[in-house]
Amino acid sequence: MEPGRGPGGAAAAAAGAGKAFWSSSPGLVKSTFSTCIQRREIKGGRENQISYLKISKLALAFAIIHSKPPGKSAREYTEYLARTVPEQDFGWKWKAEVLEAEVLRLRQELLLNRISPRFCLENRKQDASAETVLGQESINPTSYSSQLEDSGCDVCNDSAFDSLGIASDFPQSEHNTNTSKHWLERVPPLDLYHTSKEQSVTAAVHFLQSLLEIRKLSEGEVLQADFSELENDSFTISNSVSQLLDGLTVFYNSPKFPAPSFLTEGVRVLISLITDPKLSNHVLKKCFKKMEEFKKNLIQIILRNKSVNRFQALDSVSQTLSLLGRNNILRNSLISLLLSEVRQFAEQLLQAHQVQSVYDIDQYENISFLCMILEQLLQNETEESNVSSSDYGGEEKIKFLKNLDQIILHLSDEFPLFSLYLWRVSVLLNSGQMQID
Repeated sequence: MEPGRGPGGAAAAAAGAGKAFWSSSPGLVKSTFSTCIQRREIKGGRENQISYLKISKLALAFAIIHSKPPGKSAREYTEYLARTVPEQDFGWKWKAEVLEAEVLRLRQELLLNRISPRFCLENRKQDASAETVLGQESINPTSYSSQLEDSGCDVCNDSAFDSLGIASDFPQSEHNTNTSKHWLERVPPLDLYHTSKEQSVTAAVHFLQSLLEIRKLSEGEVLQADFSELENDSFTISNSVSQLLDGLTVFYNSPKFPAPSFLTEGVRVLISLITDPKLSNHVLKKCFKKMEEFKKNLIQIILRNKSVNRFQALDSVSQTLSLLGRNNILRNSLISLLLSEVRQFAEQLLQAHQVQSVYDIDQYENISFLCMILEQLLQNETEESNVSSSDYGGEEKIKFLKNLDQIILHLSDEFPLFSLYLWRVSVLLNSGQMQID
């Protein structure tokens, strides 16, 4: 041991690298720990836990001192372990994630083949043709872009995101759908050394788009498909949807404009999936909790965003939430979530107003997005002839309407726009109740 560095300093340093050293030399640590623990047995829960932690640190310190190479102090060796072993752990974790992604991709291909072998066979033929075309284009890479420029078409995408391209023109036209299909069919297998979030999302979109295409072709009796296979492999579809939702959440937390094409496709595929009369039941049965988590995340992204230039990003999140409401099951739960958030904010704003305290101006501006989504969903629900007999909103609707008149009365002078939103929502809620009665 170095002069001036007592056992206490070595023990403290050892504790910092404890996890690292345990993974690299488990046998030595366990034997040292067993020797120490045999010499002291303490009864009692809390005291026993503290003693266990102290003995563990002491065992690690002795083990590191005993195993350190010649010419290195215990502290230097501990710092070395703390640096190198976590890096090795990270490398193994990354490799495991890459291999898991590749396993999922292979399971996706297998499931599609079970549902419709003919579809997969046709896809492989098209992939081979596409590779031939791409090989020809690589010989003269400027030919395609020059043709577009000569035709007078603008080859730049300056639409500035356009709310993820999913606003009023959704669903897509047949031409756009076919274009998306060809783009997705050229998605290559995952790169086992350079995989990324983008690749995993693209793979999920490719798989889900293929399911939708099979569904469309089978409905037109172009090919036969056995969708009962979805019941036999819940892992594949649930993990594919989870990858897509996680990718969208990451993007919405840190948006870039214009939106990447794979994310635009991801939103379109997600909405098509949950509105499809046959596939939506399979998806919601296996992914309902994940969909609920996704909706909650989007709501919190809207409420917590304090960026100065946030309104374009919040508008895209709002569009996605509104489109999720096209599914009746998701719409009812989404209405409840929105009613809860708007009610809580209204109560907080009333309390701040009564005591003349400061309120969050950013959240006040952001809450208008939730109010507009809520009003749109309720309007759609009211206009439909089959208003839910379960009285959408349920318990949250009762809480929302309970003291709403008093809240509007106190806030109307200082916050007229927000009060107007509350009043319009209450009218739609009461209108829905009248139709049910």
